[in-house]
Amino acid sequence: ASLRSLPADVSVAPGRLEVRSGAACMAAALPPGVSVAPSSCRGLRLLPGDGLHLRLRLRGTPRAPEIVYDLKENLKPQKNCIFSCQSCGNVVVNERKFLRVLPLPSENWSALVEEWCCHPNPFARSTLRPQHDDCFLGDTFLLLNSGNQSYKSKENTRVICERCKTTLGETVSSDTIKYYVTEVIIWPSEESFSTIPRSQFIQSVVAQCLVELSSTKSTFRFTINGDDGKIYILIWLLNSDTLLVESLGSSSSQSLLTLFGDDFMPSSGPLGMWSAVKVLYQPCIKNRNKNLADVWENDFGVHPLKLPSETCLELLLTLSSSTASLPSSLQSMNSFQVRNSCC
Repeated sequence: ASLRSLPADVSVAPGRLEVRSGAACMAAALPPGVSVAPSSCRGLRLLPGDGLHLRLRLRGTPRAPEIVYDLKENLKPQKNCIFSCQSCGNVVVNERKFLRVLPLPSENWSALVEEWCCHPNPFARSTLRPQHDDCFLGDTFLLLNSGNQSYKSKENTRVICERCKTTLGETVSSDTIKYYVTEVIIWPSEESFSTIPRSQFIQSVVAQCLVELSSTKSTFRFTINGDDGKIYILIWLLNSDTLLVESLGSSSSQSLLTLFGDDFMPSSGPLGMWSAVKVLYQPCIKNRNKNLADVWENDFGVHPLKLPSETCLELLLTLSSSTASLPSSLQSMNSFQVRNSCC
């Protein structure tokens, strides 16, 4: 019988969820270490075009999935590393060893010093610049002493990849280069370079940045700014502990897919599990949401993140694609659009 014919029976066990309609059946398994409290099942309903919706309470703490790319793990003092263009793999900085890898203070650190000092700011005329063996880490960038490296464009201060002409960063001074963490990929010299799909890399780096800032600075609202000074996206971080699961599908009839939607595909492969962050976002291109963007820009509780303008558009496209993959009833919340981003 076709699963388009109702009613359908839903049964919940600690490790799996089963839906039956006539002779058709589909089971969704949970990853090891995660179980369902069967009595917590509530809110079961069928939404036209969306499929079955229900809420369940999970038990247990699953093993944290591996992060797609961990900058701080790859960039450590006293270790040789290689900087490559993330887009094409061209080596940008070869065999560099740093004696110090240090985090930079927040961008308004100088203003804070003035508030706390009872005498003139002793750092007013000083700037934080890395020496030859230093690497300074900002929120979305890192600073290196340029040494003999030179990738400066003749037209301006942009630092570009010689092979694919992607903007990698910008020159800060005659001896300092800023590389954006979304544009370069850093690997220990003893390891071989591994390609990561562009969209997956961007969302992983940005998601880790949002989680870290929300933890260290207790801020949950962000503006994604381009290097042209424009605001491209407003992001509101909802959850940093979301778990995405691709279940083992076992079905005697693929017609069950009409109830779950096209993204719930049965698979005979291994169980997939990813950590993710859930965000609300608003696009700001072409003056969209300008009034809200102006309010956020002047709000001290909103943290700005600067990226190359092209990357801002790539991130917006990734956000939009994720939203489109969700059931229509879950795509928005309070005028914001919803997105799950894998770490």
